[in-house]
Parts: sequence; structure tokens; C-alpha cells
Amino acid sequence: MNPFVIPEIAALKTRLSDRHYPLRRASELQTAFARIFSRHFGSLRGGRRFETECLLVTGPSGSGKTTEIADLLRRFNDSAVELPDGRPARIVECVLDAKGGWKDLGRKTLHAMGYPVAAGSRLTQTAIWERVVTQARLQGIVGIHYDEAQHILRGRSDAERLTILDAFKTLTKSHDWPLMLVLSGVPELAGYVKEEPQLHRLVTHIRFADIDLAPEADGSLAPDYATIHEIVGSYAMSAGVEAGEALRTQHFYHSLATAAAFRWGNLIKLTFDATALAAEAGTGALDPDHFIEVWVEKTGMNAAATPFTHEGYETLFRKDKPFQAAFET
Repeated sequence: MNPFVIPEIAALKTRLSDRHYPLRRASELQTAFARIFSRHFGSLRGGRRFETECLLVTGPSGSGKTTEIADLLRRFNDSAVELPDGRPARIVECVLDAKGGWKDLGRKTLHAMGYPVAAGSRLTQTAIWERVVTQARLQGIVGIHYDEAQHILRGRSDAERLTILDAFKTLTKSHDWPLMLVLSGVPELAGYVKEEPQLHRLVTHIRFADIDLAPEADGSLAPDYATIHEIVGSYAMSAGVEAGEALRTQHFYHSLATAAAFRWGNLIKLTFDATALAAEAGTGALDPDHFIEVWVEKTGMNAAATPFTHEGYETLFRKDKPFQAAFET
């Protein structure tokens, strides 16, 4: 037995590797994407020059944007929509960072298309992006997802940002092969996109909301309580453990949402990690102690000061400080 592999954790991760929890926002995202692609598809069939559109997806870190979009695009690519010339339509993905400029992004985009260009290549920026459009047309790539798109815009001068935003716009208007864009990132990204009015005009904006546990107008529990209950139960079932009675309470679900900074991606990750600990322990039950252990391991805090144990957890742990106490800097 290899000491660096915990079989129970590895097995659970393997079983869940292709699983995606269907939150309500997935339907909204798919509908927005399908409308944009349908207009793009119809324009391709029309055969005339056209400009396409951009889907902008924003939400705080840990809200699950990357996972949600990756699942959508995987299903789109697997559906193999037949383009007018018979090729299957595809969308590729590229993660952005703050290093380099538009030329470097062109290289990364070509790499995502399976057409790498060496960093030392003497190709000009214009030539690189011409190859991006050419390769997209030859491969049936109808769009590009740029994840964490705020990174290439943050910290730059107004002129530099406008140059990059204008270049994004140009991709949607290419005379040879217009490319749909999916730009995702934290909420500040929306502000950057608004700086380029022509690009902003092409945008459909989807915002990923926080977990909302405020009571309904009639005083009933918020629907998100039921969703949290389903997530905890489904992960426990996948691990072959039972979700104990202590987990099936409004108080626990509120504590878990607080621990996740009211972000769905964080909540799902915490639940997976706690469930993996329960599977590793072999007791057959998932209980609050597993969530406490995950929190302590992640934050280094005392077990008495967690969202699951501290009486004042609602004020001690705030939405704007994931995995931190309010007094930390």
C-alpha cells in the first residue's frame, strides 16, 4: 500500500470526477448560452458576414463558476452540433493570468486549440491572432472560454485595458470566422467590460448569486435549505455513509453555508472533504465532527472557534472573508 494514497478518498474522488450537482443556475446559464449559440448558428447557415456575441459570467471566488461553465461546455462539445459544412462545433477553454499581454494570450489560445507556438517564436501579435482565427475555422471551433478574465485586465492602464477589450471585440467581428466569447471571473470583470461600449453591447451577463437563506415572504424556509440538504445527502450516499441526524437541521445547514461564505462552490468542496474523511474513518456515518475537522485543517483555527461550534458564528464569519474570522486581517 502506497503511504501517499488514502484509498477511500481516492475512490470517492474517482466516483465523483464526472459528477456535477445540478443547481438551478445551470438552467439559466444553459438557456443564455443556447440563445447566443443559436443566433450564431443561424448566421453561419445564412452565409453572410456577421458579428457574434459574448456571454459574461461573474461571481465571487468560490461560487463555482469554473465548474458550472466547464460542465456546460463539456455537454455542448459532446453534443457535436453539426455546422453547415458538416463538422462538429466545439468551444475551447483558456485560463488567464496577469502575465504577458495580448500576444501571450494568443499563444495560450492556440495551445488550447492544439496548435502550440513556441514562446521564442518571431511571429508578430497580428500573425498569432490570424492563426487563432484560421485554426478556429479549420477545426470548427465556434467560441473560446476565457476563465479568470479579470487577470489580464487588472492593474493595467486605461489605454492597455481598452486595447485588450477592443481585441476581444474584434474576435466577435472577424470577417473570416467570428468567435463567440465566454468571459468568466469575479464581479470586477463586469466593470472592465463596460469600459468598451461596443463589446458591452454584445454581452449577455449572468451573475452567480450567493446562497440565500433568508425566509420567504410567507415565513417559510428558503429553498436553498432544501438544496443544501440534497447536496449533503447525495455526497454521503456516494461515499457509502449515512448523513447523521445532527446534520439534518436548519442550524447545521446555516452553519455550513456560513463556513462556505455563502458560495455554492465552497459549500460543495467542504461537503466533499468532510464526506471523504467519514469514508476514511470507516464508521459509516457523516457527522458535524467531520466538517469541523475539515475547517480546522484548512484554516488552522481552534476547533472551538468554527462556524459549527462558535455561538456567535453568524457575526464572527462574514461573507466577504471566506475561511477567516472577522478579526483576522
